[in-house]
Parts: sequence; structure tokens; C-alpha cells
Amino acid sequence: MLTFESDYTTGCCPEILEALTRTNYEFASGYGADKYCQSAEQKIKEVCKRPDAQVEFICGGTQTNQVVISSLLQRYEGVIAAKTGHISCHEAGAIEYTGHKVFELPQVMGKLRASDIESFVEVFNKADAKEHMVYPGMVYISHPTEYGTLYTLNELKSISDVCHKYNMPLFMDGARLGYGLMSRQTDVKITDIAELCDVFYIGGTKVGALCGEAVVFTHGNRPAHFMTMKKQNGALLAKGRLLGVQFDTLFTDDLYFKIARHAIDMAEKLKAIMEKAGIPFFLESPTNQQFVVLENSRIEKLSQSVGFEKWEIVDEDHTAVRFATSWSTTEEDLTTLQKLLQSN
Repeated sequence: MLTFESDYTTGCCPEILEALTRTNYEFASGYGADKYCQSAEQKIKEVCKRPDAQVEFICGGTQTNQVVISSLLQRYEGVIAAKTGHISCHEAGAIEYTGHKVFELPQVMGKLRASDIESFVEVFNKADAKEHMVYPGMVYISHPTEYGTLYTLNELKSISDVCHKYNMPLFMDGARLGYGLMSRQTDVKITDIAELCDVFYIGGTKVGALCGEAVVFTHGNRPAHFMTMKKQNGALLAKGRLLGVQFDTLFTDDLYFKIARHAIDMAEKLKAIMEKAGIPFFLESPTNQQFVVLENSRIEKLSQSVGFEKWEIVDEDHTAVRFATSWSTTEEDLTTLQKLLQSN
């Protein structure tokens, strides 16, 4: 069956599979102390142009968000996020499970606005009873957002300025970071992110790896005993080499950026196919996630041959759905999809 359901429905890019097979019988120290994790860390520091950065590897996005947020917050603090943010609605209360409140602020095309963050903090600071309240302790954003949209460099700078004004760390969820960086419509580079964010992560699970996220503490600001906190949260992998080999491969010869660019190229062609078929877009996305509006009757018929994700009800007869491309999407996939759209 043809699928555009998500960008992690296939295994991993062949370069990673070959590297895992090639290194399979090597002996390596555990818990990230192996040469591949060390090599991957060095390569990531170089691409970020941050020699003082510290890199940690964690298996998945929810684990990463949970561990990073809970390790940076004091027990009386919460995290600010967009109402549509991943930690707000798609992580089963993982952040709240650690005892930290998620403050949901309004979103504009999936993004937070610096002015809304500042207003929220100012209202809190002026509250007479704030000692009885949860303190805003950090800000969480994702790039790309849940809607496949991107922060501009100016937007990112404005949010960073507000965070630093109120001494709150800025944390960027980069589960799909490669697709944001390779978008044809972005002015944000990975070096900008490394400069403006206090911590971010480079997603591997959704960008060509079997699993894994690389967390980057950008200013030598990794919390003390972070390995211990990873272990307390069940996020410390004994065979850390499995993550090290993957990220060492992804950051050799710009592979991470090449496969992400391929997904963007496929998404642009998918967009053209939708436009030619007269299918309206739910919103404009410059990344690998494309959102269109289909009649419910057409969804039922098309879903027998194509995998995609229902996203949001538009009205009683129409639903917004998501088509996602990835490193493994082919021209043949798009040709087949075009024919199916014509016949359905």
C-alpha cells in the first residue's frame, strides 16, 4: 500500500543500515561512552559552530522532551508552549507526569508569539498570589511546528530575547528539524538555532534514522548529573552505540541535510500534484508535511489505496488531512498518488 502517513513509517536510510551492520561485531563501551557517540558529538558541535556545546543522545522525541524539560525546571515551575504544541496535545501528559504544568498559549499557524509570552510572564509577575501559583520556568517551541510551519529568524530572535529577559531557557523541539532547515522558504540556519536557543534537539527518528534524537545544550549549560536524570526517566540506552553510529553516519558528508532536502523536493512536487488536481490546501506549509482538505467521501475511498493522516474536521462534509514525505519517498510514489487522485 502506498503511504504518506508520516515520515517514520519506513526503517532507516541505507547508509545507516550499512553502518550498523558493519559495526555490529565491534566491542564498544556502554551508555554513550563509545567512539561513535564521541565522533557524532564532535561533528554536531562543528556543524553548529559551538565548540562549547554538549550533546546527549536519547531514543525518542517524547522521552527527549520529558527529560530535558524536567531536568531544566525547578519543581515549582512549568513550561510555556503553544496550544497546538506536541507536549500540549500529543504526548499523553508526559510532561505533567513529571510534575510540571504546561502553560498553553494561543498559536498562530502553530507558532508562539514573543508578545504573548511576555504578556503572560508580566501578568504572572504582577499577581499578588504568585507564591501560590506555578511559575513559568521555560519556553518550548517546535521547528517545524505541528502544522509544518517555520519560525522566521526575526521571530526566533524575538522569542529568544524575551526568554533571556526573564531568565527562562528556550527549548526547541527539532523532531523534524532537518526538513525545516532544508525548506526553500526558511532564513533560519542551524547555527542560528545554536546561538538563540539554550537547548534544542536534532531529530533522527523522523529524518532517516531507525530511532534517536541528539540533544544539544548550546552554551555548556547541560544540567548537572544529566545521565542520572536520563536513567531515572528510563531514557538511558545501555547500547548507546546504536544511537552514536546513526548520528555519526547522518553527520558524515552532510547526509542529514541531503536526505532532508530530498523530502522537501518530494513535498514540493506533491504540492504541485495537489494544485493540479484542484485540491484546496488547509494551510501553507513550506516543509515535508502538506495539509489539504478532502471531502469525507473521497477520504474513505482514497484511504483504501493510500495511507495519510486525518488531521482536523473542517465541516460536516470535509476534513483536513496530512500527507508527509520523507527520505524514502520516490518519484514513483508521487506518480502513483497522482493517478489515484485522478481516479478517486
